[in-house]
Formats: sequence, structure tokens, C-alpha cells
Amino acid sequence: MTLALTYHPALSRPDLLAPPVAAALRALPWADQVRVAAIDPALSDTAQFCEAYGITLEESVNCVVIAAKRGGEVSYAACMVAATTRANVNGLVRQHLGARKASFGAVDAVTSLTGMEYGGITPVGLPADWRILVDDLVAKTPGVVIGAGIRGAKLSLPGGLLAELPGAEILPGLGVEAGQAG
Repeated sequence: MTLALTYHPALSRPDLLAPPVAAALRALPWADQVRVAAIDPALSDTAQFCEAYGITLEESVNCVVIAAKRGGEVSYAACMVAATTRANVNGLVRQHLGARKASFGAVDAVTSLTGMEYGGITPVGLPADWRILVDDLVAKTPGVVIGAGIRGAKLSLPGGLLAELPGAEILPGLGVEAGQAG
């Protein structure tokens, strides 16, 4: 049995948004195109969410946070890739960020820096100095589902809007088939 998603205009339901997400949406000129739906927090992980709510893996977009290191400096970037792919972290992302080493951001650091829950991290409302890398296929997807900053909700919006977020850029080839990511 597929569970139903009931979408609401995102700003009408701040209870379903992490505070930084709500604040960021209030500043975006296209916030009226963003919808939010409550979900079971236990079903927040991609595969479980898609199966339970009938969302395709192509529509489900993961926000993968990368810690890029060069010398003693660490910077963060969010990679937006379809759930059918993996972010090319050690190849394309590392090179694009000019880092010697790129790895997944530590959960405690990422949740502390973003004010969001692990499993609900979203590019909407990330710290201003973070880069947002959007796979070109994600940007071309008419409708995507992403985190809302909390495990108990998901946002729905046109994929192209992710590339319009402050600090965002389209990076062709960011998402690669599993097993090909470097």
C-alpha cells in the first residue's frame, strides 16, 4: 500500500521546515513554487521513502554534503544528485572545489553547521558560504523531492529552481551511475 503525500505551500507550514529552511524560503522570489508534505520520519531515508510514498528514484534528489580540504582549510559543498546516481566526490567534485581531499561531511559537524536534521538536509537554507553543486540532469527534472531540513517532511519543487539558489551552480556529470563514482 502506497502512503499518500499531502502537499501544502511550504511557507504555510513552517512546522514542517527546519528554521533555516523557512528563513531561506521567505527570501526566495519563487518560494510560492515550493510545496511541503509531512512524512513518517522513520521513512525519511531515500529508498524507504520512495517505496512507501510511490516517488520514483529519478524524482528523489539527494543532498550529499562534502567536506573539501586543502591545507588546514575545510570548506563545505552540497551536491544535488538524483537517487539513481552517486556524487562523483573524489573525481569531479574534488577537482571542481580545488581540494586535495574531499569526503562526506561528518554528521555531527553538518547538523551543527546547518541547523538541520540528518536525513533531512536540504540545499535550501544552507550557510551562505557553502557552494551548491546541482547535477545537470536534476536541473532538467520537472519536479523533484528533497529534504525539508527535518526528517518528518519533504519539499517538492521544479528541479531547475535548485540551480537558482544562492551559491548554486550546475555541474554536468556530477551524478554518475553507482560503481562509476570516483
